[in-house]
Amino acid sequence: MGKLLPFEPEEWDLPLGGNTPLPPSAAAETHSNESKNPKRDPHFFSNTATPTPLCSSLCLLTPQEEVSYEERACEGGKFATVEVTDKPVDEALREAMPKIMKYVGGTNDKGVGMGMTVPISFAVFPNEDGSLQKKLKVWFRIPNQFQSSPPVPSDESVKIEEREGITVYSTQFGGYAKEADYIAHATQLRTALEGTPATYQGDVYYCTGYDPPMKPYGRRNEVWLVKT
Repeated sequence: MGKLLPFEPEEWDLPLGGNTPLPPSAAAETHSNESKNPKRDPHFFSNTATPTPLCSSLCLLTPQEEVSYEERACEGGKFATVEVTDKPVDEALREAMPKIMKYVGGTNDKGVGMGMTVPISFAVFPNEDGSLQKKLKVWFRIPNQFQSSPPVPSDESVKIEEREGITVYSTQFGGYAKEADYIAHATQLRTALEGTPATYQGDVYYCTGYDPPMKPYGRRNEVWLVKT
């Protein structure tokens, strides 16, 4: 059993996984619409205030492994999703993220920019040897003010799906995360959970990002194993 550590949400910036480039059109749409939506969702990023996190958590440290992890409850709701198959994770993410960003920026039936919630997560599907299948699904939680009636995506590859709340075991790391980093940290997290009562799904886990590609320092990435 690890010892308890406090969890303090940090100030978050606009999230993009890995080093995914933000298309100029999406960036322009997103930032231009900020002024049109002054009443922001509490999860919307801010450069001056710390938003309410989508998850509440309890942080644990396993001394023998020097790996910290949290057991975290993450709220459900309506999500915009994009699924990509037959491509490695890094390449699939570069394809999926611009579609999410354009939807958020106003490429929808209402032409409205919604702002961002953090983190953006994407599901990956491990093989028995720990490598990842060529399949990825990005999940972006619709901001609260649009939860009851989300704008319809103009891009048919962007879907609106309902997801129930989940509890996860989460570990955090920095840098520009790539597929190999997610695999390594997922392996470390599984090792840290060995010998504990923790049980989790083995056929899927989530990777998350909190930061835009232009943020070189203090980056935050996570791996989530879904508690069963």
